[in-house]
Amino acid sequence: MLEPKHVEGMHNKHKVLLYTLTTCGWCRKAKALLQELSVAYDYVDVDDQEGGNRELAKQEVLKWNPACSFPTIVLDGKDCVVGFQEDKIRELAAE
Repeated sequence: MLEPKHVEGMHNKHKVLLYTLTTCGWCRKAKALLQELSVAYDYVDVDDQEGGNRELAKQEVLKWNPACSFPTIVLDGKDCVVGFQEDKIRELAAE
């Protein structure tokens, strides 16, 4: 079972879940932008997962993003932003 790590923020209107890689510069930028905007979020570093959890994390990403690219940002379990799209991330923080 995946246990995302949580980052506190002042804005928590949306449930934000990031799937990232520890080696991905765009993933680091997405996390930094969410923190700068004070958005609460959870994240899973897919490449940091052990054994079966790594495969489970990949399957979760594939549900939202068939290209399995990073970062993959899931909003409220229904919408997805693929890649570091700064404008879309800022929009989500403003809502």
